[in-house]
Amino acid sequence: MSGDAGATDTFRVQAMDSDASIDELEPDTPYLATVNGVVPYGIFVDVSESVSGLVHESTLSGNYEVGDTVVVELVAVHDDGDVAFDDIEVSDYEIVDQRSPPPEHTVADVTGDSGNVTLIGRVDQIKQTGGPTVITLNDGTGLLGCAAFEAAGVRAYPDIAQGDFVRITGEVSRHEGELQLEVETLTRVDDPAAVEKRLEERLAERAVPATVEPLIDWPALEAMWPSLESLAQRLRRMILENRPVRIRHHADGDGMCAAVPLELALERFAREVHDDPNAPRHLIRRSPAKAPFYELEDAVRDLNFALEDRARHGQRLPLVLMLDNGSTEEDVPAYRNLAHYDIPIAVVDHHHPDPDAVADLLDIHVNPYLHGEDYRITTGMLCVEVARLIDPAIGDDVRHVPAVAGLADRSEAEHMSAYIELAGTAGYDLEDLQAIGRALDYAAHWLKYRSGTGIVRDVLDVKGTGADHEAVRELLASGAEAAMNRQLEDAIAHVESQELANGATLHRLDLDAYTHRFEYPAPGKTTGAIHDQLAAEEAEPVITVGFGPDFAVLRSDGVVLDIPAMVDELDEALPGAGVSGGGHLVVGSIHFVRGRRDDVLSTLTEKMAAAEIDPELTSTADVPTPDS
Repeated sequence: MSGDAGATDTFRVQAMDSDASIDELEPDTPYLATVNGVVPYGIFVDVSESVSGLVHESTLSGNYEVGDTVVVELVAVHDDGDVAFDDIEVSDYEIVDQRSPPPEHTVADVTGDSGNVTLIGRVDQIKQTGGPTVITLNDGTGLLGCAAFEAAGVRAYPDIAQGDFVRITGEVSRHEGELQLEVETLTRVDDPAAVEKRLEERLAERAVPATVEPLIDWPALEAMWPSLESLAQRLRRMILENRPVRIRHHADGDGMCAAVPLELALERFAREVHDDPNAPRHLIRRSPAKAPFYELEDAVRDLNFALEDRARHGQRLPLVLMLDNGSTEEDVPAYRNLAHYDIPIAVVDHHHPDPDAVADLLDIHVNPYLHGEDYRITTGMLCVEVARLIDPAIGDDVRHVPAVAGLADRSEAEHMSAYIELAGTAGYDLEDLQAIGRALDYAAHWLKYRSGTGIVRDVLDVKGTGADHEAVRELLASGAEAAMNRQLEDAIAHVESQELANGATLHRLDLDAYTHRFEYPAPGKTTGAIHDQLAAEEAEPVITVGFGPDFAVLRSDGVVLDIPAMVDELDEALPGAGVSGGGHLVVGSIHFVRGRRDDVLSTLTEKMAAAEIDPELTSTADVPTPDS
């Protein structure tokens, strides 16, 4: 063949293995070569690592630079070992690959020195940047970003979609300190079922939670342990699959004691799984919720974030994790909204549940009531154990948190003393724990819908902040105490009292008229504090109702109430009043339309007057009052 012959022919060009020798090359055969040098008298090319030669300038058909690909054919091997090639000008050719494929690796095996490798797995994310297309490959041992370049900002391999099982070859390098594969070839695998099976086996093995014992010896925890392990396994699996977790928690002490340890554990696990320091920020988002249920507004906001992340960054839709709320019929509209997008939902809660209403909408539901227990096992107690199952190393940092959760939610569980004793081994006495709870609640009030990650972690002291923790805790705890005293002093004189037909005393306060609205404490907590003070002064059954234009908050001692059932009865008895609500049996909140407030409160009073008196009923001093 001459240097310019067959310019329009389609050639079958041989690509030789890196260790091919000169003896393997034949005359009149096109070979793929790479330019390794340009000199005045021609170009030097490599056909393999050991076969190099000169294309003399007299036969060159074009201009070349180092790194260019060129098609050549062998002309001669001289006595001194020098090799001469001619280049072949072709407009189209088909590569006959004689090269051995790069060795197959797992992501876990890949290092910056791995060189050329083959990886087989599932495409978990496709992100188009202003330069390359970054494809995240998951083979069950880890995840790796693979950069494929077509043109700046142009999608490479447009026929490849998220969820495809593929084989990728390329060179391993580091980009901004992170491992990355520079893609050379990417194809779908011939047997995706086999690759999926191997991936599933690897993921299932890595998702298994740690083997740990409960922080304290409590039979109630042992009964719930399989549910906690299932949740930990599911959350680990989400991180392993590069799927975000959106944490929604009640904005109070127990809710934060539940959410922060889980957030920390998932962040640590994400750093372990991903070679990307930004992975926790992309995968884990924590958001407080003011209402004691998943409001449709919050669900729409979460969904909007998820859809935007999918469109901009190729992320998969998240799992939503509800903490210290999420068990009731009030949550159903929000859940149904997410169900249209196949977003899984998990719940850890200790409020009285409506299992029949939510069962078909939840993937995992952890609630002590489902195991014959009650609200005394707080959500924070449970979630600290889940955090330890995800990352057992977190245990020493959070062993005081269950005691804070229990005290913040006023739990009088028989095992509270064990939690307080455990916190003592970490250097926290009862006064410290109570102050942390007050500070958390005060911070949550002013943070509103913001997560406040820095200050919340400092207050809860899960980072070993030492003196800084104590200063921040004292500042917020003293602020909470002063604000509470001011609220009580100004409000309690306006409480109206009456004796009910069943012998109980009913205390009523118009919160809208006689409290400092939109200041700390919120209406629910104000009602609870007033109830505690009045109940301590009276040796008779007592109910306290704090009400506003469209809500009422209830607390009861010595009266057998079932607030969730009462809500249903009020809704049925007062069509058009828009009655909803719930909570614990003797502590809860009710919502209604403003124009029917008098009807609702009147009918509610009738039901409370007809309720059974039970002097032996456990005091609600150990039951949290919902904010409203």
